[in-house]
Amino acid sequence: MPSHDVLIIGAGLAGQRAALAAAECGATVAIISKVHPVRSHSVAAAGGINAALNPEDTWESHAFDTVKGSDYLGDQDAIEIMCREAPGEILWLEHAGVTFHRNESGHLGTRAFGGASAARTYYVADITGHAILHVLYEQLMKQGQLVDRYEEWFTTDLLQDDHGRCIGAICRNLRDGQLEVFNAKTVILASGGAGQVYKPTTNGLIVTGDGIAQAFRIGARLMDMEMVQYHPTTLAGNGLLITEGARGEGAWLLNAEGDRFMEQYAPNKLELASRDVVSRAEQTEINEGRGFEDGTVALDITKVPRRRTLEALREIVNIGRDFAGVDITREPIHIRPGQHYIMGGVKTDTNGLTTIPGLYAAGEVACVSVHGGNRLGANSLLDTLIFGRRSGEHAAKQAAQIPMPTTPSSRVDETQANIDAIVGREPGGRRIAAIKDELGEAMNEYCAVFRDADGLAKAHEIVRRLKEEAPKAAIDDRGSVFNQDVIGAIELGYMLDVAEAIVVASLERKESRGAQFRTDFPERNDDEWLKHVDISANGADVPKVSYSPVTITRWEPEERTY
Repeated sequence: MPSHDVLIIGAGLAGQRAALAAAECGATVAIISKVHPVRSHSVAAAGGINAALNPEDTWESHAFDTVKGSDYLGDQDAIEIMCREAPGEILWLEHAGVTFHRNESGHLGTRAFGGASAARTYYVADITGHAILHVLYEQLMKQGQLVDRYEEWFTTDLLQDDHGRCIGAICRNLRDGQLEVFNAKTVILASGGAGQVYKPTTNGLIVTGDGIAQAFRIGARLMDMEMVQYHPTTLAGNGLLITEGARGEGAWLLNAEGDRFMEQYAPNKLELASRDVVSRAEQTEINEGRGFEDGTVALDITKVPRRRTLEALREIVNIGRDFAGVDITREPIHIRPGQHYIMGGVKTDTNGLTTIPGLYAAGEVACVSVHGGNRLGANSLLDTLIFGRRSGEHAAKQAAQIPMPTTPSSRVDETQANIDAIVGREPGGRRIAAIKDELGEAMNEYCAVFRDADGLAKAHEIVRRLKEEAPKAAIDDRGSVFNQDVIGAIELGYMLDVAEAIVVASLERKESRGAQFRTDFPERNDDEWLKHVDISANGADVPKVSYSPVTITRWEPEERTY
């Protein structure tokens, strides 16, 4: 029965950064991942990471851009911390070995990104997440004496003691199906977002809301769950991402009539307005008949010099060729808004501590609310690293003050019984994939760029029905070695919990702010809705709704224009 000071669930950027920070503080650390760590979804982050590192730039400017981008729902104390600490984190990464782009003078070079008042996005071509993730994994291996890695282990349950404190987790070894109790003084969730709740999505197949649902089930509060980001540039049908870096390099958005339509919606920032603004503009063009027959608009990257495209956007060149049959250096590519990121998650403070003692969260699984109603591009990598590090440091210091908890090995019996019940299901139920597809398509239809009460009510009705069907979903694989049927069944339950939280919060917020655009409440209403919508478990019934205040330090809400 493994025991550690700090147990980290998830090995993307937030988890690996937390592990390195906790180990540096002297804690014994374990990091658990359901895939090999360099397959974590952080590897898909393309465009870059923000920081006011240039002497002409300031962290205050970065912070204001983030507050404005959040549509004033972001907590300004957390935003200040993230933006103040960003330059130091970039330098730490560079010293650790991340090969950021350098300009002609040899200094770290930047590109422009949406919603920013300065070019402050540091990048490695269009593989920034990939580059950072591999460097952090190298550092983890270097610290192998201090950090135990459990790769391809799936977390099924979080454990609590009699006082409600989180004291570890139960995990399943995917190689042989063995269940194991992991005791821990502190636990950090770093298991990513919930993109697979939607179809299509830019997110990988592993992004199924595990940590959000696990925390929710043991009583943790969720926050800002209605704020789901649609990225402006994804391929229709499969959801593959075309990085914002393309627009940062100078690409234009065109409708079917050849008009550069962002001149009407954001005359100052054009294609580099915030993501919610650009996505709504695109969807409006499509809805009003100015899109192409396949329900898209065009991204014209031919405005970027071909040599620069091949240097800075090489992976997008490959995606265009392989998945759309388009040479983006010679012709526009058809795109549309697609589900990309969730601003909400497990509610935390600025040290990553959730509403459950002993349980922390960092990265996309968490909501410290630096993103509020809308995340600026290239702030996500920064969020994972800053609050991953802060969570690791705080958890390690807390662990030094408390004794190691113990959990009886019999605690796995209930989890084993649940898994046995999944394996032993009678044949004939709906396929897990069919239920997942219906969920994703319903969320994409009713809880997307534009929403209204009738559609959200329909989505909620579908989610509740699917929750009843899921426990009878068909299982083919009854073995123990890499049984993806069992994992898929458990993940489906997680996704349904997260979907209901999203829909309930979206119904509750009766205004339009950031990514939440209610056509039946089209205006932002600061008098009534300048507050966070919190969601908590209510047994098998509809989740409970409560509110918490938005922290404002220096920037009072004002009209948001680009």
